Amino acid sequence: MTTATSPPPPDVPSKQLSRVLAALGRIERLGNKLPHPFWLFGVLSVVLALVSWLLSATGASALNPATGKTVGVRSLVSGEGLRMMISDAVTNYATFPPLGTILVVMLGVAVADRSGLLPAMLRAAVARVPARWLTFTLAFTAMVAHVASDAAYVVLVPLGAMAFRAVGRSPMLGAVVAFVSVSAGYDASPLVTPTDAILAGLTTAAAHTVDPAYVVNPLSNYFFSVASSVVLAVVVTVVTEKVIARRVAAMPEEPEPEDAPEAAGQEAGGLTLRTEERRGLRNAGLALLVYAALVVVAMAPASSPLRGEGGSIVESPVLTGIAVVLAVAFLIVGAVYGRTVGTVRTGRDIPDQMAQGLREMAPILVLFFAISQFLAYFKWTGVGEVLAIRGAGLLKSAGITGPVAFLGVLLVCTVINLLVTSGSAQWALVSPVFVPMFMLLDIPPEVTQAVYRIADSCTNAATPMSAYFVMTLGVVQRYRRSAGIGTLLSLTLPLCLVMLAAWTLLFYAWWALGIPLGPGVPVR
Repeated sequence: MTTATSPPPPDVPSKQLSRVLAALGRIERLGNKLPHPFWLFGVLSVVLALVSWLLSATGASALNPATGKTVGVRSLVSGEGLRMMISDAVTNYATFPPLGTILVVMLGVAVADRSGLLPAMLRAAVARVPARWLTFTLAFTAMVAHVASDAAYVVLVPLGAMAFRAVGRSPMLGAVVAFVSVSAGYDASPLVTPTDAILAGLTTAAAHTVDPAYVVNPLSNYFFSVASSVVLAVVVTVVTEKVIARRVAAMPEEPEPEDAPEAAGQEAGGLTLRTEERRGLRNAGLALLVYAALVVVAMAPASSPLRGEGGSIVESPVLTGIAVVLAVAFLIVGAVYGRTVGTVRTGRDIPDQMAQGLREMAPILVLFFAISQFLAYFKWTGVGEVLAIRGAGLLKSAGITGPVAFLGVLLVCTVINLLVTSGSAQWALVSPVFVPMFMLLDIPPEVTQAVYRIADSCTNAATPMSAYFVMTLGVVQRYRRSAGIGTLLSLTLPLCLVMLAAWTLLFYAWWALGIPLGPGVPVR
C-alpha cells in the first residue's frame, strides 16, 4: 500500500512529463493536418517559386569569399526556370541519391528477407539480448551501421520494428528508435565511414582558400565520433524509455492492419530456431566470411582496381560504392541461407524475390519523385547558397569567435539542415564560407567540421524534407494506419532536441578539456 509520503509508481507520469506528452499530442494533431507528403512537396515548390521570384526581383545576392564571385538568386518564375523544370525533371529523379541506394540495396535485402535469413537473424539476436537492453543495442547498432551510409535506413528501420514486436513492444517504437539513431546520429560512428572521407575532402578543398597545403584526413574526427556514438546511443535509450515509450502507450488503441508484417519469432517455435535454421545461419555466416575475405584479398595489392587514387582504401570503390557491396553480400548470404532451409530451390527464385522486394518500395518511389524535384529546384535557384553566405557573414561582421562562433554555426547549419538534408551537399555549400572564416580566427578546419557534424545530423529525423523520414513513415503505417507526418514528428522531435543538446555539450566539454579530435588532430 502506498503511503502519503511514498513516490508515485514508476508508471504514473509526473506533471512535467504529462505536459510534455500533451505538447507532443498537439504536435501530432497539427502535423497530421499537413497534406500527404507528395502534395506537401508540391506546395513547397510553389512557395519556393514565389520566394525565388521575390528575391530575384529585389536583386538578392551574396559575395562568396571563397571564390570572390557574387552569387545571385535565380527565379523559377521565368523562362529559364520553366525550361529547367521540364527538361531536367527526369534527370532530377533518376540522379536522386537515395533512389539508387535504396533500389540497389533492396535487390540484395529482398533476397535475404524473403529467404527468411533476416527474420532468423533477428530472432537469434533477440533471444540473446535481454529485452531491457534492446533499445540501447538497436541504437548503438545504428551507429555502427553508418558505415553502410544511406543503406542503413533501408536495413535497420524495418528490422527495428520487427525486433520490438518480437519482444512484445510496439513495432512503431522500434522503427522510431532505429530511424532516429541512424538519422539524428548520422555523423557519429565507432567505425570510419564513407561520410568521413567525403567531409574530409570537402573540408580540405575549403581550407585551401587560406592554406593550399592543408590536408584534412578521414580520421580527423575519429576520437570525437567514437565517443559521440556511445553518448548518443545512451541518450536515445533514456529518452525513449522515459518519454517516447509513454507517448506511444498513450496513443488511442488501434487494430493492427491485417497486412502488417509478421512478428519475428511468433510462429510455433517462438524465438527458438529450428535445426535447419541454425544450419542456414551457420552456412550464411561462412559465406559472408568467404565474401569478405575475397574482397580483402582483392584490395590487398597496392595496384588493385578496388583501391582509390594513389592506393587509397577510404576512397576506394568498395567504400564509395558501399551500396553495391552490401547488395551483393545480402544476396549471397540470403541465397545460401535459402538454399539450406529450402526457401530458395532454383535460380529463378532469386530474381522473383528481388521483384517482390521492389514492389514493396512502390509508394516510396512515387514520393521520391516529388521530393527530388523540389530539392533540385532549391539548388538551382541559389536561395540556399545565398542564405548560407549571408548567415556566415553576419557572424564575421559581429566579430564573434570561439565557443560563441561554434554556437552560431550550429544554429545556422541546423536550420539549413531542415531544408537541405544531404550532408555532403550542405557541407559543400557552407564549408567554403565557414572553414576559411574560422581559419582566420585560428580555429582549425577539423574543429569546424566536428561542429558541423552535430548540426548536420540532429534535425535529420525531424524534417519531412528527408526522403528517409517519408520512408520511415511508410514503415510505421504498416503497423498503424492512422499515423501521419505529425505522428512520426511527435515521436522523433523530443529525441532530436535532446540529442542536439547532449551532443553540443559533449563538444564543448571536449573543447574545454583539450582532447584531440582524432590521431594527431588537436582541438585547439
